[in-house]
Amino acid sequence: MSIPSEIEKIIERLNQELEIIERDATFGLNLIRNRLERFPDNQALIQLFATIGNYIVFVEISRRRIDYANIVLLAEVITDEQIQEIGQTLSDLLGR
Repeated sequence: MSIPSEIEKIIERLNQELEIIERDATFGLNLIRNRLERFPDNQALIQLFATIGNYIVFVEISRRRIDYANIVLLAEVITDEQIQEIGQTLSDLLGR
């Protein structure tokens, strides 16, 4: 079965958003890493580093969910209910 166009659009937008988050988070981590080398005991920097690191984890988990959605959507047998569930899951992910 082919992926419905509405879901393809959501997946495309999710991938674009995730690329932006990953790029910005990586840039931020590199900046903070440089500061942490000079101030290794700075609790604010440590907390900020961990928080931004969580964004990278979010991107990885989100990409896995998208990959799983693609696998399910490309299955030979899929119900309308499964398609709706996938669409809702991806929409929720986009809202995050």
